Amino acid sequence: MGHSTPVSPTSIGARPGRVVLYSHDTFGLGHLRRSRALASALTESGVAESAIILTGSPVAGRFTFPPAVDHVRLPGVKKLADGSYISQTEGMDIEATTALRSALIDSTIDQYEPDLLIVDKEPTGFRGELLDTLKRLREGSKTRIVLGLRDVLDEPDVLATEWARKGAVEATETLYDEVWVYGMRLVYDPTQGLPLSADVRSRTVWTGYLRRSIVDAAEVPDTPYILVTPGGGGDGAAMVDLVLSAYEQDPDLHPHAVLVYGPFLSGEVRERFETRVEALGGRVTSTGFDSKIEPLFAGAEGVICMGGYNTFCELLSFDQRAVIVPRTQPRLEQWIRAHRAEELGLVRNIDRFREELTTDAMVAAIRALPHQRRPSEAGADGLLDGLDVVNARAQALMQHPLTDAAE
Repeated sequence: MGHSTPVSPTSIGARPGRVVLYSHDTFGLGHLRRSRALASALTESGVAESAIILTGSPVAGRFTFPPAVDHVRLPGVKKLADGSYISQTEGMDIEATTALRSALIDSTIDQYEPDLLIVDKEPTGFRGELLDTLKRLREGSKTRIVLGLRDVLDEPDVLATEWARKGAVEATETLYDEVWVYGMRLVYDPTQGLPLSADVRSRTVWTGYLRRSIVDAAEVPDTPYILVTPGGGGDGAAMVDLVLSAYEQDPDLHPHAVLVYGPFLSGEVRERFETRVEALGGRVTSTGFDSKIEPLFAGAEGVICMGGYNTFCELLSFDQRAVIVPRTQPRLEQWIRAHRAEELGLVRNIDRFREELTTDAMVAAIRALPHQRRPSEAGADGLLDGLDVVNARAQALMQHPLTDAAE
């Protein structure tokens, strides 16, 4: 399977279905971007007539969505350094905000009557906000329910503790028809360490990674460049600092760089970076949040990035050489992904555990980047069937009883 191909449900006597994608999005862009890619594939293939994304992302309105895809913005929350949450709505505590989000979710699903609900990452939703809706849907609704997991969640022991605290294992066992893992078992199994039953594991589908394509055309530099992107940017300051230090230390460093900050790297930190960028005299150019980043990925000589799921999908999709500088707090997800990808020969990984986060190491990595192997040279072509598999599974679930659907 390669790129998604149109499916014609009407040719076998069934109408396209309606899909809701739940994306809790307390921080960052990952869940929203993954949900948007899935919704686009389902509607453009003809499997779904329309799709609605339920998202808490504060920047959802800055993305373009296909004609058949809409979104409902849930009241936002913010995660504090100690792991607790506060509401972004003035005058509302976190309990009231969670209750409001839960009511909006339930009302949307009740009115829209989806054939399929795809829940991203959190089986019970943010602070359990999905549980009442999921239980109601299980009491005779036509809606099929899928839990979608990225390829890596966290260290097995940490994840097991977190899921036990949230009641996530019980919810997965009793409330979901299937589990989709948007990755490959040969890369990593995100459920290792979880006490899931053989029944749930038999209903787990490994889709492969989600291929990305250029949706919106955009201008890119006509001279060779590397792309530097911290994704959403909220925790990318250390990586950006390291790259700028490399260009400051070596006046002959090439290729030049295009730095995309991300929507959450802002304020005084970004202002200080901008001062340093200007002093480099055009060797590094910068821009803020760019929802049309795909053309920059496609045209670059290579990419320096963090190890988020969506960025990794883009590296594979555009067959890009990459140096990954993964975060290691508050969870090891990015480091695990980058480490496994390096073992498979797909990327170069620079991380603090190997004491490589030095300016000299970054200078050497940038110089070597245009000569690195591309992912395809390490056999990455077979990793990107995710959207095709999702289309096929979604169509099967919406048209057949579960006994016929599980593979």
